[in-house]
Amino acid sequence: MKNESQSAALARQRSSKGAIAKGVMVGWMLIQNILLGTPAIAQTRDSLNYSELLKKIDAGEVARVEIDEAQRVARVRLQGKPANDAPLDVPILDRNPELIERLRSRNVDFDAQPTADNSLVLGLVANLLLVMLLIGGLLMILRRSSGSSSGPGQAMNFGKSRARFQMEAKTGVLFDDVAGIEEAKEELQEVVTFLKKPERFTAVGARIPKGVLLVGAPGTGKTLLAKAIAGEAGVPFFSISGSEFVEMFVGVGASRVRDLFKKAKENAPCIIFIDEIDAVGRQRGAGIGGGNDEREQTLNQLLTEMDGFESNAGIIIIAATNRPDVLDSALLRPGRFDRQIIVDLPTYKGRLKILEVHARNKKLADEISLDAVARRTPGFSGAELANLLNEAAILTARRRKDAISNLEVDDAIDRVIAGMEGAPLMDSKRKRLIAYHEVGHAIIATLLKNHDPVQKVTLVPRGQALGITWYTPDEEQGLTSRSQILAQVTSALGGRAAEEIIFGDDEITTGASGDIQQVTSMVRQMVTRFGMSDLGNLALETSNDEVFLGRGLAPRSEYSEDLASKIDQQVQAIAQHCHADARRLVRENRVLIDQLVDTLLHQETIEGDQFRKIVEEYRQSQPVAQVSS
Repeated sequence: MKNESQSAALARQRSSKGAIAKGVMVGWMLIQNILLGTPAIAQTRDSLNYSELLKKIDAGEVARVEIDEAQRVARVRLQGKPANDAPLDVPILDRNPELIERLRSRNVDFDAQPTADNSLVLGLVANLLLVMLLIGGLLMILRRSSGSSSGPGQAMNFGKSRARFQMEAKTGVLFDDVAGIEEAKEELQEVVTFLKKPERFTAVGARIPKGVLLVGAPGTGKTLLAKAIAGEAGVPFFSISGSEFVEMFVGVGASRVRDLFKKAKENAPCIIFIDEIDAVGRQRGAGIGGGNDEREQTLNQLLTEMDGFESNAGIIIIAATNRPDVLDSALLRPGRFDRQIIVDLPTYKGRLKILEVHARNKKLADEISLDAVARRTPGFSGAELANLLNEAAILTARRRKDAISNLEVDDAIDRVIAGMEGAPLMDSKRKRLIAYHEVGHAIIATLLKNHDPVQKVTLVPRGQALGITWYTPDEEQGLTSRSQILAQVTSALGGRAAEEIIFGDDEITTGASGDIQQVTSMVRQMVTRFGMSDLGNLALETSNDEVFLGRGLAPRSEYSEDLASKIDQQVQAIAQHCHADARRLVRENRVLIDQLVDTLLHQETIEGDQFRKIVEEYRQSQPVAQVSS
């Protein structure tokens, strides 16, 4: 039955397609007939047929007959009819010897006057019209597929550069608008000074770098620096993204590079800014089965233009990327990109200046302290700080307040760090279990002196997390010691330890899955990369290399199976030791944990200062202080 229904459906589908095709053909034939002007023989009340015409000729009732052989019709005028009456049309055959003989024998006046046959010309015009419509549709498709950035009338100019050109770039951004990255600003100000006053450098034999590569994490201000250079330099400025060089057509990228540098030479001195240069500057011959020929040709042309046989005096190339490790070594050598400027995450002073810049157009309440906000946001990039103040402004407008207060700033920080706030949990065993889990993390982090201080513990769901404990990392810390890593591992296992001690092994939940993955990664790095185990100072593993760099589909084993077994044993031993410490601390502080859980269930959120105050008061009330290192 199923096959029969499918066959019937296919038959119906074919018949419907055939009907549509027939309809299209009939419609086109009707249009051609209209254009060709084929006459329709109107059968009026006074019309004659061929036999009737012969009878009337024999009866002497016909006065005149005009024969049109082209249209195969005879126009007949009868005796006694007014001259202004229209003649009767009678269909006739191709050859009419009988009719002509009858007319001659009866002495009837007749004449053959063929009308002009325009059917061939009109048919040709109709077919040409169809061809023109098809060509017009194809041109419209090409215009759209070539991209609107090429502009109207330039559908086929694939090889032209798509760089945005400004004779005097008025980006609205100056160096005063860029804060928190003073070292990068100082080096780039030299580029601007060279463009404005080159004699200051040439007098002592200095040569300005041909290329400057801005390297930094996303959101640190690389593109913003380029805009500031454009605004300060006052010279012609070309800006383009690395992805705009590469097309599906081979050779287009190289052609665009040549066209870009040709325009730059015509407007030297000038600046070329290439954003996300890793899209075109990745290592050659990399990836599975070799590299992309089109991308490699584009890169080769870029290398030649930057430092080849022809000099590019007066052209300064500024590029930005957050993946310097994937760039081709020939691109990074002196003479092409002479300088690599690291645009790092801002320090406390940098964050304060960034907040001051972005707070210029925000209405802040008097209680707001940007200094306090800067201290609470270590690790934030400039883009995240701008987003923080913008989220606070949105919350202020949503709550119909006149100015941004501390409450909106706190909520904005939580949203940027942990995500959007979810619906509050209902009072239940599940909520109490989550509270013990989060307090388990926080209490161990507070009791261990080598751990970062607790910033906040909350039961308010955010993102995928039902409860969150986060910490304030020490931004001045450049290196991490073994005791600090062990403290982080122990704290990460504090949630599972609290579940085991309070509710029993049968009630542990999947909430610790993320903690366990984090612990496994940290402990394995201690053993295989940092030399912090009994195996000694051996780097047994390296960071995984991406497949597209052509460095293998799987990490290469650099040690024997026996050593791999010892690595697993060391990882397991360190993790079990930290888990045992976490369980001990939970048991020793059970009363304090119960007190903190009751407070957390009542308030939903405990700030770090309040948490530490409760812990300190409890420890002072005990006869013997429970101190752990």
